[in-house]
Amino acid sequence: MTGTTLDDYTDRYARRVRGMTASEIRALFAVASRPEVVSLAGGMPYIAALPLDAVGEMLGRLGSEHGATTLQYGIGQGTLELRERICEVMSLSGIDAACGASPEDVVVTVGGQQALDLVARLFLDPGDVVLAEGPTYVGALGVFQAAEAQVVHVPMDADGLIPEALETAIADLARAGRRVKFLYTIPTYQNPAGVTLSEERRERVLDICERAGLLVVEDDPYGQLGFEGEAPAPLRARRRDGVFYLSTFSKTFAPGLRVGWILAPHAVRDKLVIASEAQILCPSGYAQAAVSTYLGTMPWRQQLKVYREVYRERRDAMLDALADLMPEGTTWTKPAGGLFAWVTLPDGLDSKAMMPRAVAARVAYVPGTGFYADGTGTGAMRLNFSFPSPERIREGVRRLAGVMEQEIAMRRVFGAVGGAAGRRGRAGSDVPGPDLA
Repeated sequence: MTGTTLDDYTDRYARRVRGMTASEIRALFAVASRPEVVSLAGGMPYIAALPLDAVGEMLGRLGSEHGATTLQYGIGQGTLELRERICEVMSLSGIDAACGASPEDVVVTVGGQQALDLVARLFLDPGDVVLAEGPTYVGALGVFQAAEAQVVHVPMDADGLIPEALETAIADLARAGRRVKFLYTIPTYQNPAGVTLSEERRERVLDICERAGLLVVEDDPYGQLGFEGEAPAPLRARRRDGVFYLSTFSKTFAPGLRVGWILAPHAVRDKLVIASEAQILCPSGYAQAAVSTYLGTMPWRQQLKVYREVYRERRDAMLDALADLMPEGTTWTKPAGGLFAWVTLPDGLDSKAMMPRAVAARVAYVPGTGFYADGTGTGAMRLNFSFPSPERIREGVRRLAGVMEQEIAMRRVFGAVGGAAGRRGRAGSDVPGPDLA
């Protein structure tokens, strides 16, 4: 007798679908959106900080006065007007014409997620290896999994990706005969760890990849959301060859519009456009016009400052609450920008196993396992500070600390349940806490 399945289509799926699973974050949204739950889980920007009346009027005019064009089909690469505006935005970070940035080499995408998918479609064959920081963005893991590639994590510390560990990983994979296609990295205000690759390490990482013949895929959604001075120049501002720069307006304007972009080496631009047309035909003309008009008529640079101040206040509220309330043995990163902090739990606690108790206590977070391809990271969690108010952040941390204290007390009474296996995965693969941050 063969078993039965709830899915009648199991035997018909393509091979690449077989390993697909829901992400840790998406699975939490239904619970975390309940009003009684303090959600420290998602990565939502605080859209209420926008001048919503003015934005609403702008969006209305785009339909009523310009609907004949904004609601029509467009070209696969994206409008020239938006690509020119994108180059203006990138120039704030040092990616300008002097380093080869041109509207001709920008491809507009449906958020940063499609940008990742396009790069994977162009470069990844089944069985290829992608090097990525450990932990890394959960959405990137899903893209690489769908491409049937293997992610090998490279450890980080408080200064970001460790160059020596990158060299070791490249050498080990070469000896094993594995084909590494590129390094995927979020060097500035990293998601989920909140750390930033140091100035000195940026050059070393680029040198290592160049010597090894590796492409670099630089994901930079948060680079303009720094709280403590200017961020180091992006990798793409330092090297033009072999570096793909991905970003999005989801964190600096409106995620609901789903507008991102890739700045690619000129030779690859046409292939990206062809791949994008095969997926979506063309990006939304209305969404592109909304972003172009916002950048052309509204004080968006001042709005960046507003976001920085809001997020700095909320980051400080989270760090203060963690320092005041977390049980002994807990450590955390101290992000200089972005939306997230990475918390390492006291020995023996398991963030995934603890999640149901946390939800019962009306607080949500993302277990660290969601940010590793191999399921390690049980001894860590990601906390978001961009969306809840400072008061809600402190209350959420208070509830979370209470759950952790209960877990510690249960361990004292009953001993370890399941042990701490997989807490760190490979040696040094978790980001260290505040003593090194």
